Amino acid sequence: MIDPVVASACASVHSIDHFALDVPSLADAERFFGAFGLDVAAAAAELDLRAADGHRWARIFPASRKSLAYLTFSCFEQDFAAILDQVTTAGAELAAPHDRGDASGFWFRDPDGNLIQVKIGPKTTPVTKEPCVVASSHADERGAHMRSAAKTVRPKRLSHVLLFSPDVLGALDFYGKALGLRLSDKSLDIIAFTHAPHGSDHHLVAFAKSSARGWHHAAWDVDNMNLVGQGASQMAAAGFTKGWGTGRHVLGSNYFHYVQDPWGSFCEYSADIDFVSAGQVWPAGDFAPEDSLYLWGPPVPDDFIHNTEAGVVSED
Repeated sequence: MIDPVVASACASVHSIDHFALDVPSLADAERFFGAFGLDVAAAAAELDLRAADGHRWARIFPASRKSLAYLTFSCFEQDFAAILDQVTTAGAELAAPHDRGDASGFWFRDPDGNLIQVKIGPKTTPVTKEPCVVASSHADERGAHMRSAAKTVRPKRLSHVLLFSPDVLGALDFYGKALGLRLSDKSLDIIAFTHAPHGSDHHLVAFAKSSARGWHHAAWDVDNMNLVGQGASQMAAAGFTKGWGTGRHVLGSNYFHYVQDPWGSFCEYSADIDFVSAGQVWPAGDFAPEDSLYLWGPPVPDDFIHNTEAGVVSED
């Protein structure tokens, strides 16, 4: 695992710009992500996903199976050359852009084979902790609106992504040395959470142990825990009842509800996640598995940590 002193000296990316996901059915994807509350736009045999902030956070491509097509990070201009040097020094070989990607910045494959792009771009993640408020009613007034008056929950932005990895500690070491991401918390070699040092949610990228690489989930930020629960009901009404939640995590502290997508991975409604301010050192810990997943909520479903991509021959 990367030494904290070394990590503090690394140049770092500051945000995820977007991810691209391969899926077997664009029609199923449009229905799922639209029900989730994202703006879905069809363009040239793909779908673009935008949150309420208007940023394009994801591209969805048609393919024979579900997998991560690529993941794009943004950095500040003054950090770009140093990050490029860090990536090659960490042992990664530069790669050609994805055939649907652009040639800006540079591309490489991480130790698990995931295609990664780094480019200069604006910071899309928050610079400080966002408020998370559920308004309290006063005496003699109604505290909740009618169910029929509920508005569609629309996530504000992407919060983080979680990838399966056969070597969690190796991924943690590589992303620290290459991209400057810092350990937030972990549990043995089972799961690890990383943040960017320019002001970041508790986790920007997380890694969970599996026999193969894979896509586990994308988490989308909403204003408060009430909207997490309302989002769960919204998805259930659309027929998407499988998932996990509603509950509260321990590592990251966020309120959550995961909804299983048509391909066995998940989208998460997330609220009030811990935040690491720019330049601050987070007291990273190593926690026992039984004390690291959730503070309260329903039991974890058996298929929550199932990597549907394990055992599938890669097409790369």
